[in-house]
Amino acid sequence: MTMEMERTATGPILSDGTPLADLIDLERHEVSLRLLTDPEVFRLELDRLFSRVWTVLAHETEIPNAFDYVARDIGLDPVIVTRSRDGSINVVHNVCSHRGMQVCRAEAGNEKQFKCPYHGWSFNEQGRFMGSPVARENMHGEFRAKEELALKKARVQTYAGFVFATWDQEAPPLEEYLGEIKFYLDLMFDRTESGLEVLGPPQRFVIPANWKCPGEQHAGDGYHAMTLHRSINELGGSESDDSSMYGIDVSANGHGLRLIDRRKGKWKNNREAVLKAQTLPPFEKLRTIMLPPGLTPEMAEELKDKLTEDQIRVLADYPPSVGGLFPNMGTFCFEFPTPMGMAAIISWHSFVPKGPDEFEFVNWFLVEKDAPQEFKDLMRRAATLGLGTTGFVETDDADTWPMMTEASKGFMGRRGTIKYGALTGEDQPLTGYWDKGEFPGGGHLYPGFTKDDSQWNWWLRWRDFMLGEPWGPDAHH
Repeated sequence: MTMEMERTATGPILSDGTPLADLIDLERHEVSLRLLTDPEVFRLELDRLFSRVWTVLAHETEIPNAFDYVARDIGLDPVIVTRSRDGSINVVHNVCSHRGMQVCRAEAGNEKQFKCPYHGWSFNEQGRFMGSPVARENMHGEFRAKEELALKKARVQTYAGFVFATWDQEAPPLEEYLGEIKFYLDLMFDRTESGLEVLGPPQRFVIPANWKCPGEQHAGDGYHAMTLHRSINELGGSESDDSSMYGIDVSANGHGLRLIDRRKGKWKNNREAVLKAQTLPPFEKLRTIMLPPGLTPEMAEELKDKLTEDQIRVLADYPPSVGGLFPNMGTFCFEFPTPMGMAAIISWHSFVPKGPDEFEFVNWFLVEKDAPQEFKDLMRRAATLGLGTTGFVETDDADTWPMMTEASKGFMGRRGTIKYGALTGEDQPLTGYWDKGEFPGGGHLYPGFTKDDSQWNWWLRWRDFMLGEPWGPDAHH
């Protein structure tokens, strides 16, 4: 079927006459299950969402040397992430400007030039056209200058070593795109002078589900952990089924994070120490008793140089642990039990769409560069046990998302809805939570038991892009 691309006040009209905007009920806070499987919606997402958002592709420590590269994807567009001699990072479309063949077919390597296997056209690491075989025959033709035959380049910016790219030349800078969520991200990923490094190449695997299932979950769904991930709570020694459900959900620009209330004992074996720590100044609390996940006591000293007093205060009382960046990224920094003792996990996920009912899961494990080797080894073990392809967490989620996607394909399924009716509502300043005025971090704050607010905000941001107004004054930030 074809789709009528008429632009109206309600956005695109699908081929059966349904306005796309009607598939999200703003009054009842419901989303049509049809959005999880409709191929027309997926095509619109490629054109209106993934052509414009900042997408994470790699970590700069994956390409430490000049001419290192990795092959990744922005939506369905293959790209090459390369490092030039001067240290700059490039993201170029991995499609030859001659006949549309994929130029690079390896996942990673080191190359000064990429040679298309079809007709031999060559491009340098910045995508510039270098020439073609039998140069005297001028096989690149008479109609375009060599400069016009370069591989298409995306805009590139980095945060905490992660490489982001966008095709949209009008998109705001990455820092503005992250918005107020960056205050909290710094507490997880930008805490030390040396920063993070990857623990080898990311795990990559394909899940038969719509990419929006994990996308919206990582915007702030803490509630599912009480049931779906119950075994992890039991391993960690949680005192009650809902003990980790309380804290603050933060939302900004469609991004979301969960802040855990650390003023109360979370684990049975350290409750007394945690309660005693509340009498200490914030930095002393972090340095002596409540170390941020992934840091040693010696490394914690750097927090004073990297973070503001307000950030240290939030990190001591309400550290961010799990969340996601709009539209298709998951972020993690939390403690995790292993047979070798308590460890930590620092991880980023990317959910790369491959179709309306399939996505590639890209999973980076990270550690602080300056951490002792035995510390890194323990974190690798924890990450593999918890978030690896066969880990406790991912095997739970990977069972749920495909079932949601399949459910949306039936006659009744296409008429069903996903419901976001459990709303906390904002509380700024946080009544009863912060005793000295407004919470310093900013963003939309939802204190108490984790509910649906942040996920609903994710869908509102998705709607902004799909209706064609993501950067305007009326967009949901």
